[in-house]
Amino acid sequence: MGLTALDDVSFNVREGEVHAVIGPNGAGKTTLFNIISGVQVPTSGSVSLRSVGDLSKVPLNQRPSIGMMRTFQNIRLFGTMTALENVLLGATCRSNGSVLSRAFGFPKARASERDAVAEAYRLLERVGLAEAALTPAHSLSYGAQRRLEIARALAATPRILMLDEPAAGMNDGERHTLADLISSLQMDGITILIVEHDMPFINRLSDQITVLNFGKLIASGTPEVVCRHPTVIEAYLGSEYAEAQHA
Repeated sequence: MGLTALDDVSFNVREGEVHAVIGPNGAGKTTLFNIISGVQVPTSGSVSLRSVGDLSKVPLNQRPSIGMMRTFQNIRLFGTMTALENVLLGATCRSNGSVLSRAFGFPKARASERDAVAEAYRLLERVGLAEAALTPAHSLSYGAQRRLEIARALAATPRILMLDEPAAGMNDGERHTLADLISSLQMDGITILIVEHDMPFINRLSDQITVLNFGKLIASGTPEVVCRHPTVIEAYLGSEYAEAQHA
């Protein structure tokens, strides 16, 4: 008998909102992300995007072309490549130049590549890494690597950005910088779906929170509603956190 990682989990993410998914370790959060992003195939149920419909018909390698990008819980940068090169890789799914035109140096392809480099520099500046453009990714600090992953995802011009524990391991200053960046992305109209354990971070950013426990949805609503929910307090937050929030 197989393990049921998610059991009858259903929720909606509204366009332009920051929607958080929280819960204890093993609650099914990363499995949920993997299913939504196409890394895993569900045994039942479906994931739908308004402009596309059933995402099961969209292969994993085509998800960026419909505006869906994600980061992972474990950093997945190309360590020996520069920050600039990592971001350029994120733009390959929307490159206008064909393989042959780039190989033979056709003018249109060269212009496209110049535009891509300029955009990559702009994105690095946006995440505070412009001065590190030519630095190998493995030489960057942990927090900077996290922001570089976001810049690489942004290079594909996503409509939906999925962030899997982006603040994990960051210090207070790095978390503050990251929160400001995520808020600015929302202001640009990008929908953010985020898994995170840092509740002050989540409460600051989120419009809606969905809570999982043992693969089941136990609550969904605004941060104010979720943080007062008895089942959420018992399963995840703890009474001390709840009392501190409402003291």
